[in-house]
Amino acid sequence: MTAINLICNCTMKPSSRFLVIGRKKSSFLSRCHHHSLTMSNKPLVLNLNHKTTHYPSCIFEFGRLMNGFQQVLRLPSWNLCHSRTCIRIRATKTERVSCIDGVSFKAREFSNSVETKGRGDEGDLKEKKNCDGLKICDEEETDVEKEAWKLLQKALVTYCDTPVGTVAAKDESDKDSPLNYDQVFIRDFVPSALAFLLKGEKEIVKNFLLYTLQLQSWEKTVDCYSPGQGLMPASFKVKTMEFDDKKTRDVLDPDFGESAIGRVAPVDSGLWWIILLRAYGKLTGDYTLQEKLEVQTGLQMILNLCLSDGFDMFPSLLVTDGSCMIDRRMGIHGHPLEIQALFYSALRSAREMVVINDEHSNLIGEINNRLSALSFHIREYYWLDMRKVNEIYRYKTEEYSLDAINKFNIYPEQIPMWLMDWVPEEGGYLIGNLQPAHMDFRFFMLGNLWSIVSSLGTPRQNRSILNLIESKWDDLVGEMPLKICYPALEHEEWRLITGSDPKNTPWSYHNGGSWPTLMWQFTLACIKMGRTDLAEKAVGLAEKRLPFDSWPEYYDTKTGRFVGKQARLYQTWTLAGFLASKMLLKHPEVASLLCWDEDLDILETCVCVLNKSGRTKCSRDVAKSHILV
Repeated sequence: MTAINLICNCTMKPSSRFLVIGRKKSSFLSRCHHHSLTMSNKPLVLNLNHKTTHYPSCIFEFGRLMNGFQQVLRLPSWNLCHSRTCIRIRATKTERVSCIDGVSFKAREFSNSVETKGRGDEGDLKEKKNCDGLKICDEEETDVEKEAWKLLQKALVTYCDTPVGTVAAKDESDKDSPLNYDQVFIRDFVPSALAFLLKGEKEIVKNFLLYTLQLQSWEKTVDCYSPGQGLMPASFKVKTMEFDDKKTRDVLDPDFGESAIGRVAPVDSGLWWIILLRAYGKLTGDYTLQEKLEVQTGLQMILNLCLSDGFDMFPSLLVTDGSCMIDRRMGIHGHPLEIQALFYSALRSAREMVVINDEHSNLIGEINNRLSALSFHIREYYWLDMRKVNEIYRYKTEEYSLDAINKFNIYPEQIPMWLMDWVPEEGGYLIGNLQPAHMDFRFFMLGNLWSIVSSLGTPRQNRSILNLIESKWDDLVGEMPLKICYPALEHEEWRLITGSDPKNTPWSYHNGGSWPTLMWQFTLACIKMGRTDLAEKAVGLAEKRLPFDSWPEYYDTKTGRFVGKQARLYQTWTLAGFLASKMLLKHPEVASLLCWDEDLDILETCVCVLNKSGRTKCSRDVAKSHILV
C-alpha cells in the first residue's frame, strides 16, 4: 500500500502549517460513513480499507487542509485507485513521503491526477504531432534566444523530482536577499508556460496546473486572515522541512497574500489559472486534463467565488489595491480594467471547458449573463476617445433618473489637462477604472491588451487601441516596451495616492515603469488585429537591450532608458515573454488558438432587465448602434 503525506495551508501560522491537526469538530464528519476517524491527542489515522474501489472523501478541519470534492460541491465519488496501486492514507509522525508515478500528493488525493511519466508510444506520438504541427520545435534560434532558453531552464523548480514551475527571478548575485523572487508565482509562470507549450514541452505546464490546484483554498471561513473558498494562491515555494522523526522532506508552501506586501489576497491568480488551462488544451490538443473531476471542481470553485452575489451593482469585479499585477498601492481599488479584462477572458475560457451536470446546469447561463453584462458595461462606460472626452466635458451632474446620461455622476473637472492634447483623432482606449464620481483616465497597458485578445472591446475599439499605441509610441513604448501605465503619478498626487511609496516613484516600477514581459501579450493583440509590424518593432527594441542588461524586471524613466533602480536581474517572465513573442511572430497562426473572436451570442443577450423597472427601451440597443461597428 502507498503512504501519502498531507500538508495543510494554515494562514498566518507558519509554525503550524504542516501536519497540524485541529481539534474543532467539523460538520462534514457526520456525513462520512465509510471512514474510521480518531480525533484525539494521537496522530490522525485515516484508514481507507474497503473492498470496493470507489471511496467518498471526507473533509477534515485541520488548519486549511480540505480533502474531498463531492462534500464541497456535492459531486459523486470517484476511484482513488490507480492502475497498479490502491491508496491508503496514514498521517503519522514517522511517515515518509511517497510518490505515485513521480508525484507526491501534499494537499488532497486526486483521481489519477498526474499521468505516469512513461505514458508509452501514444503520449509520445501526441507530443511529436503537436510539435511538428506547430513547426516550432525545429526552428533555428538566434544566440539571444538560445541564451534565454538556458536561463529559463535554470529557473525551473522541481518537486518530488518533477518540474512544477519557474522561480520569479534567478539572479545568482542576489542570493542574500531574494525576498519572494525565489517563489513560483501563478501570474509570472503564464508566459513561461506559454513558451514551454510552444516549444512542445507540456509536462511542466500540466504539473503546474495540478499542483497549484492542490493548493487551492478549500475552507469557507469568516476569519479576516484566511482566504475565501476557491481562492488560488499568489505563489508557492518548495521548502525542505525537518519533522519529528528527524527526517527531511520537501513540502509545498503556498502564499495567499499573508506574506505579501500589504497582505492583499490575489484576485488574478485564479483567473490566470483558468486562462492557462484553456491554453494548455488548445496548444497540446490534450483536453483530458480539463475533464478530470478534480480540475472541474477547482474550476467551478473559482467561478463560484467570482460569480457570488454581493453588494455591488456593477457586473465588474470589485477588488482592492494590490490584488493584481500592480501589487502595491496605486489607486486602482474598485473596478480596475486589468481585472475586468482577465475576468472576461477567464469566463470565456471556462465556458469552453466546464462540464455541466444536473446540479450545475445553470452555470453556463450564469456565465453567459455575466459576459453579456460585463461586455456592455466595459464597452459603453470605459471607452474613451475624442468624441467621448468632449461628451464628458459637457456633462450635467446630479442627474437622478433612469434616463440620466451621466449615470456615474462624473464631474467634468475630473478631466486632467494632459488628456486634452494626448488622445489622437484616430485612436482611443479603455480607461483604467470607473466608480461613482470617479474616472481613472490613465492608460493601463495590460487591461487594454487583454481587452483586444479576449474581444472585450469591439473590433473598432480594438483597432483604435493599437492606433493609439502607434500614435503615442514614444510615450507607451519608448526605448523599452512597454509602459505598464501612462502617465505616472507625480508630486502631491503621488504622495497621497501611493502613500509616498519609494519603489513607486514617478516613472518607476508600477508607476509608469516599462515592463518587457508585456511584449507577449502585445504580440498576441497585434497578430490578432493584423498589426504584426508593431509587435516586430517592439520585440526588435527589446532584443537589442535585454541580454546586454541581464534581462531585468523593469525599466525606469519616461522612455525606459535605465534599468529599474530595484529591478531584479534575470527575471523569468522577462525571459519567457521575449521567447513567447519570438515564437508567436514566427508562427502567427498559433495566436488564433490563444485569442477569442467576437461572440455574437453574447451581444444579443441582454440581462439588464430595464423593462421590468419601467423603461420601455433598453439602452443597450442604443449603445450597439454606435460601438458595434
